[in-house]
Amino acid sequence: MFEDSTFESTGRIRTRSRGWMIAATLFNGSILLALILIPLIYPEALPRQAVAYLMQAPPPPPPAPPTPARPQNVSTSSSSTPVIDSFTAPRRIPTTIVAINDPGPLPPNNEGIPDQGIGVPGGSLTDVLRPQQTPRVVRSTPSGPVRISSGVASSIVIYKVLPIYPPIAKAAGVGGTVVLEAIISKQGTIENLRVVSGPPMLQQAARDAVSAWRYRPFLLNGEPVAVETTVNVVFSLGR
Repeated sequence: MFEDSTFESTGRIRTRSRGWMIAATLFNGSILLALILIPLIYPEALPRQAVAYLMQAPPPPPPAPPTPARPQNVSTSSSSTPVIDSFTAPRRIPTTIVAINDPGPLPPNNEGIPDQGIGVPGGSLTDVLRPQQTPRVVRSTPSGPVRISSGVASSIVIYKVLPIYPPIAKAAGVGGTVVLEAIISKQGTIENLRVVSGPPMLQQAARDAVSAWRYRPFLLNGEPVAVETTVNVVFSLGR
């Protein structure tokens, strides 16, 4: 008996498990099918909350943001004549030609020059075109005598006294050139006459002659000034 209950016998133990399994499957399937078909055939059988949840439509999507309005070109002119933009092609061919009133060049000012609208606020074109006044250059007068060459000094001499040849020097056969330094004053007279070089026997005769010379005043910037120069006195035995 123990053997028959624990081990598979050779067909002696009979069971009804297969039939019960088929019957249970059919029963459970019929219940599941009924649960599916009843709400479809008879919706009133469902609870009201479930029906309201199932029948409620989803909320609509949010509306798209409005497109900003394109600004229109508003003409501030009160005239009815259309404004023609030379930089933009017209959208349609105009039927009439608009005449543009050109006032022409601006009237000239007092100087006969058209006003170009230049200058500074509160000023005029005359102030702009007026030549700048050249500042006056003040030249200082030299404190001392101006040095000039002996050639320049000889060109302004107006009175000349010839030197007297000393008889003793002439008898001794002494000749040559005596070089003198002198200052010509603003009035043209000789001042500060001194000997630089030359034979001693001829120096005094050269001093006496040159001291009597007179010169035209030397002008610097239109004004007479004192000058310093050299004077050459030539003594020749042949004269």
